[in-house]
Amino acid sequence: MSYVDSIVAVCEKYDCRYKLDESLKNHTTFRIGGKCRIAVFINGEKVLGELVSYCRDNNVKYFILGNGSNIIADDKDFEGAVFIIGNDFSRINYIRDGVVECEAGLMLSRLCVTVMKEGLTGLEFAYGIPGTVGGALYMNAGAYGGEMSDVVVSADYLDIDGKVKSISKENMDLSYRHSAFMKSGRIILRVRIKLEQGVIMDIEQKMEKLMNQRREKQPLNFPSAGSTFKRPQGAFAAALIEQCGLKGFSVGDAQVSEKHSGFVINKGEATFEDLMELVEKIKEKVKNDTGYELELEPEILS
Repeated sequence: MSYVDSIVAVCEKYDCRYKLDESLKNHTTFRIGGKCRIAVFINGEKVLGELVSYCRDNNVKYFILGNGSNIIADDKDFEGAVFIIGNDFSRINYIRDGVVECEAGLMLSRLCVTVMKEGLTGLEFAYGIPGTVGGALYMNAGAYGGEMSDVVVSADYLDIDGKVKSISKENMDLSYRHSAFMKSGRIILRVRIKLEQGVIMDIEQKMEKLMNQRREKQPLNFPSAGSTFKRPQGAFAAALIEQCGLKGFSVGDAQVSEKHSGFVINKGEATFEDLMELVEKIKEKVKNDTGYELELEPEILS
């Protein structure tokens, strides 16, 4: 029995959706990527635990994916399984005394709207970030002066031995675009955040104001992975890129956005190779002209 057949058997045991030879273009906001042998839409921690344990025991390559908004997928086919923690694992379990517990696949935008209707403030910064709650915590996502470390209380995760464990904020090692979950093999299952009581109208107005700023300043009409580079200490990536005359610079259909230099966009048919070549040219030019070393923010799926 092939590893794909074994994974399918586990999926059917838990009534979990899957697709064979699925294009990763369909699951990344850059709309770039080859196929994976099997994509599984995780619907619970038991199926995830069994699948991950199987892959580890049998040396099957796998990748955990949320909304794919901070991922650059290689055009070469991924020989392995991709486990998607999204809509099938996105319940809000409770809202109590300002604490909200939700599953990792919940979209941030949906959570923001839900807590706004409850009159809870503190998460407005996340409205418009095109990721899941689990993905946002994984990278300590942030915008407009706020980040996940401001609101998270604790989380549950699947450890490398397949056991479900809890972790407090204090042990997450949260810093700029970093958490203890990165490169640790631990998979976020549930997140708990703490918000304050506010006024629904004020919260809604702030969310709309921030969304309008996004629409005005960011190239939301093109596929991208959001900010392409991390903010270097003492500077801003977009300003450095613009300073180097790279606004609008392109390789194939991969282009530095003419609207916001911090975004590399896919103008239509950009390939992984186009994108990586452009990224390297940007890094080289910025390093030579300014002395700053830019670091890619999205992770590579290959």
